[in-house]
Amino acid sequence: MSEKQELLVLKSKTTEMPYHWSVGREGAKFLQELRDNKKIFGMRCSKCGKVYVTPRRVCGPCFTPIKEWVELKAEGTLEAFSIVNYKFIDPNTGDIRPVPYTYGYIKLDGADSTLSHVVSITDSSKLRAGMRVKAVFNEERHGSLKDIKHFEPINGK
Repeated sequence: MSEKQELLVLKSKTTEMPYHWSVGREGAKFLQELRDNKKIFGMRCSKCGKVYVTPRRVCGPCFTPIKEWVELKAEGTLEAFSIVNYKFIDPNTGDIRPVPYTYGYIKLDGADSTLSHVVSITDSSKLRAGMRVKAVFNEERHGSLKDIKHFEPINGK
């Protein structure tokens, strides 16, 4: 094909993404506890005992419906992390996300799954898998995972 075609290019500062989704009963309780009480809750499987955060309705390994709520400490272990150095549009704000920032997988004390969240440190020499971290809550909370501002090292370690 030797025929040239003009490409259509759309330039926009923001892009609308008009969709809605429900977090369900379990997700709603989880987010309400973050917002109202600065508490993190998970759910425990009655068959195998696994504790999930964020909560799930059904246990993945044994397919058992989960009904038991457990309060978790807002502290845990940084299992893995990545320092992000590229800019992109934050879907929560529509603004360019400042870089660098660290995204980590945190296993809260008493949980069997990890919670993905922002970590306050961006200097790789001060980060290590296995370090102890704690959640820092925003003063103004709205019922989202962003009610946790970030996780920071416990006692600077």
